[in-house]
Amino acid sequence: MISGIIVAAGKGVRMNRTVRKQYLNLEGQPILCHTLEAIGGCNIIDEIVLVVPEEDFDYCRRHILPVSGLEKKTTLVAGGPERQDSVYSGLLAVEESDDIVVIHDGVRPFIQQQSLVDCVENAKRFGACILGIPASDTIKNVSSSGFIDGTLDRETMWLAQTPQAFQYRIIKEAHDAARRDGYRATDDALLVERLGHKVKIVRGDRYNLKITTAEDLVIASAILQTRSKKSLLA
Repeated sequence: MISGIIVAAGKGVRMNRTVRKQYLNLEGQPILCHTLEAIGGCNIIDEIVLVVPEEDFDYCRRHILPVSGLEKKTTLVAGGPERQDSVYSGLLAVEESDDIVVIHDGVRPFIQQQSLVDCVENAKRFGACILGIPASDTIKNVSSSGFIDGTLDRETMWLAQTPQAFQYRIIKEAHDAARRDGYRATDDALLVERLGHKVKIVRGDRYNLKITTAEDLVIASAILQTRSKKSLLA
């Protein structure tokens, strides 16, 4: 059994909109619908756990799930104060006998199925795997006062993406340890890393962007428009 946990419980404050960013319109339907279609349309995913604010359950049942056309079992789970808490809520809703758990941001609508398959296959082999892309810009280490402290070696730097896939026992142990220790991380892979587990990274693509700002939404619309034109010409 492979479960996909879609994390969409954020407030989207950086978007500066009254509507949560996961529900913003992207070329005719909410961003979250595009993401659910991408994950739900992958044959290796057996079930979906959708983590959203509890007060949004009715909205999702009425306006998100029907539009997404999901044919797989989908469970709504209430999110927590921060992303890490929301992921943990999703993990608790997954059967412990599950082989692999795939954790994906609800506002990354352009995940390619082959990338998802590659991530899962490597998680089966190594226990933990994430998508990422090599850094293309020079990366500076900057102090709190706004001055450069040093320049990092770009050749070894990768930008982490989701999905991130794990054997269930590994990611559950990592989250349990973090909660016990009061440790907070910016992604789930870091929780696994701090326990000494190796995490494999496989190359994703730059289209797999996380829609966080208004500028990201413009870029996402352009991507979809380009894909639509290519489909019409095919």
